[in-house]
Amino acid sequence: MEQITVDGQAYDNASFLIGLSLAVSSSLFIGSSFIIKKVALKKISASGNVRASAGGFAYLKQWLWWLGFLSMGLGEAANLLAYAFAPAALVTPLGALSVLVSAVLASKFLKEHLNFIGKIGCFLCIVGSVLIVIHSPKSEEVKSFRELTTKLSDYQFLTYMATIVFLCLIVKVIFVPRYGNQNIAVYLLLCSAIGSLTVVFCKAVALGIKETIAGHANNLTHYMFWLLLVTSIICIMIQMNYLNKSLDIFNTSVVSPVYYVMFTVLVIIASGILFREWENMAIIDILGCLCGFLVVMTAIFMLNTFKDVQMTFRDLNLNARRRQSTLDVESNSNFLNTIRNGRPA
Repeated sequence: MEQITVDGQAYDNASFLIGLSLAVSSSLFIGSSFIIKKVALKKISASGNVRASAGGFAYLKQWLWWLGFLSMGLGEAANLLAYAFAPAALVTPLGALSVLVSAVLASKFLKEHLNFIGKIGCFLCIVGSVLIVIHSPKSEEVKSFRELTTKLSDYQFLTYMATIVFLCLIVKVIFVPRYGNQNIAVYLLLCSAIGSLTVVFCKAVALGIKETIAGHANNLTHYMFWLLLVTSIICIMIQMNYLNKSLDIFNTSVVSPVYYVMFTVLVIIASGILFREWENMAIIDILGCLCGFLVVMTAIFMLNTFKDVQMTFRDLNLNARRRQSTLDVESNSNFLNTIRNGRPA
């Protein structure tokens, strides 16, 4: 069977295609889940129930919201499985497709139209994220559940966890009451920070289940497995709560790219700390990551600053023509004045 080599690792064609299909389907499910949840939240708001952004939990009684939740769960599961079949250098950048999926569906079903600057911002989000992913350290292969749990107890990762918890507490206590309903980054920062821990814990749980089913080890009797499972569920609940608040307040076409960028960056940081690949990064990769961060920050600034500006590509052409007409009139006027004054043109 023919093989494909990526980053020194060999992947057969069948595994590569399976991983590619899972990665694409993951983006479709996750991108769709944003729209389905937004539709559910709009129905709840229209029915007079307390909105999610105001602390209400009426969405738990809405079947459409659960459909969106299931869609996101299937997307995340497909994404985790994709890493087992295809290289991370392929799987992670394809997550940017969820941004495009949500933008297209939001325009179709929610009548949320991005202006021309917003579309450029979405494109820059994808470019910046792909740059970060391409040049970021790739996760090493973890061969056993016990090996991963040992890495989770490393002091550097424990420091990262403590930093995330402390950061979330500060944002929750200080920034949420003041800026939660005004700045899109507040709720999404909480969601993404907790989400970076969720991914790590879910990978550990998935590895434990995989080993148990394969008969290599009975991880169901290991207390660490159940601790990670409970922690994963708690993190997912917190993550979904703040994502709902953000979707309830802000435009889906803006929430999706900003969430994708924040989530991807923090997951890469968590993975880098857990597996320590940053120590062996080349200079070109460090520069690539820095360039990616700058592109991402520019894109987020554009999305937030110009989200309410009504501008299309046709408006840009019209403004350019008006400016050119003004310049032509001024040029002709100067030419006539020169002739009248008797000076050579």
